[in-house]
Amino acid sequence: MSKLVQISVLPHHLEDEDHILNKVFEKIELRNDDVQKWNIRKRSIDARQKKVTYNLQIEIWLHGEDLPKREVYTIQDVSQANEVVIIGAGPAGLYAALRAIEGGMKPVIYERGKDVRSRRRDLAALNKDHIVNPESNYCYGEGGAGTYSDGKLYTRSKKRGNVLKALEWFVDFGATPDILVDAHPHIGTNKLPQIITSMREGIEKAGGKVFFESKMTDIRHDQQQIAAIQINDKEWIACDNVILATGHSARDIFYLLHKRGIKVQAKPFAIGVRVEHQQELIDQIQYHGDDQNPYLPPASYSLVEQVDGMGVYSFCMCPGGIIAPCATGTDEVVTNGWSPSKRNNPYANSGIVVSVSPEDLPNYDPNDPFVSLNFQKKVEHDCWVAAGRTQKVPAQRMIDFVEGNLSSDFPKTSYFPGLTSVDLDKVLPEMLSRRLKAAFVAFGNKMKGYYTNEAVLHAPESRTSSPVCIPRDPLLLQHVEIKGLYPCAEGAGYAGGIISAAIDGINCMDRILESRS
Repeated sequence: MSKLVQISVLPHHLEDEDHILNKVFEKIELRNDDVQKWNIRKRSIDARQKKVTYNLQIEIWLHGEDLPKREVYTIQDVSQANEVVIIGAGPAGLYAALRAIEGGMKPVIYERGKDVRSRRRDLAALNKDHIVNPESNYCYGEGGAGTYSDGKLYTRSKKRGNVLKALEWFVDFGATPDILVDAHPHIGTNKLPQIITSMREGIEKAGGKVFFESKMTDIRHDQQQIAAIQINDKEWIACDNVILATGHSARDIFYLLHKRGIKVQAKPFAIGVRVEHQQELIDQIQYHGDDQNPYLPPASYSLVEQVDGMGVYSFCMCPGGIIAPCATGTDEVVTNGWSPSKRNNPYANSGIVVSVSPEDLPNYDPNDPFVSLNFQKKVEHDCWVAAGRTQKVPAQRMIDFVEGNLSSDFPKTSYFPGLTSVDLDKVLPEMLSRRLKAAFVAFGNKMKGYYTNEAVLHAPESRTSSPVCIPRDPLLLQHVEIKGLYPCAEGAGYAGGIISAAIDGINCMDRILESRS
């Protein structure tokens, strides 16, 4: 059985194998001749002290011990097997399909958006010409919202399923093995599309089907059992099991389910702004002045503060990143952030958002499943109007926002469609702006230099999670009222990122496989 040893090394020793082993041997009484094999199992940066170090978890196998053998994902022919329908080709849908193949079923995926390559043209039109394609954008299309918005693979959802398995499948389809080691694994928007394409090609090679520009427009159930789905207002497909993995922005699905008497309900979510600093500043703050160290990556941060009973926190922090326009409708603006694999852009951005429960909202009605969604939609629409009814976003320098001053100019921004100077206090609901102001001052006390007028707020950051939940049985993972309908991942309220969504896709497919065994 292998041994695990925790050590710390300075950044310039990270690739010095002799130094690492000597540090290990200082912890346990072994010699180099005793070791059959070793590797770094986990790696993380520790910047809590003035001297920045890497914390390493080293796994060691001694001579005579059996070495582990990982099973690589293998494609098997399921072209003649029983079919299972999956709505959505995001991480949940793709991983559900891969698990179906592994379990001997034929997955059939219907995706409302386009394939990875075709999506690029629509994203270019969105960035350059402010043209929003409601069916092909940063949120809809092959790979889901994560494909072109970063590829962060970190999750806190360790109890929801096999995180390592989900990461290993990414490696099997082309990701670097580093994601198995890093505490906060990240692929990068420049590399993730090819990996997603490889997954889809593997599904098709196995005999599965993936249909693009194929939107679920209706659903039929009979005696509390799923019966059929309709695609593009035309074709009806009979089915007895459906995994609904449509993502957090597919609002039409919530309305459709409600219309067809399938229960949905309001849920807590978070909403705020996306803040952009110079990456150089964040490096100086986090690395205590050692920001020129060539062995350290662009720094990230994580912040949280309680303000008047609500949490305000950083979300989806992107070192060396870019802010992107992520609207899915023509009368709204939405921001999100992403980073390339090298995280080598000059900007650092992060969502700073306020946790909101349905009960917190001024028009709360316990019988209204869309109270949170309507609040989200209004903020996005109001920001669109305030910025000029294009994909420009209302923006304000940080201290100007807190002190109530309209910003007369801005530093350069990574947000390509552009900024409009707006007093965000007059655009955002008071319950949000008041808490954001207090949080920025508090964050400046925690990170000296963070609170600066060189930081720019881009509004809104509103798609942190779904504002609607599709309730399901906690064990069977089926809808609480409709058998055979499996609400899945972010769009149903059961995930919060690529890996947690992928795990939920696997878990839902596991329940289907179990029901057929």
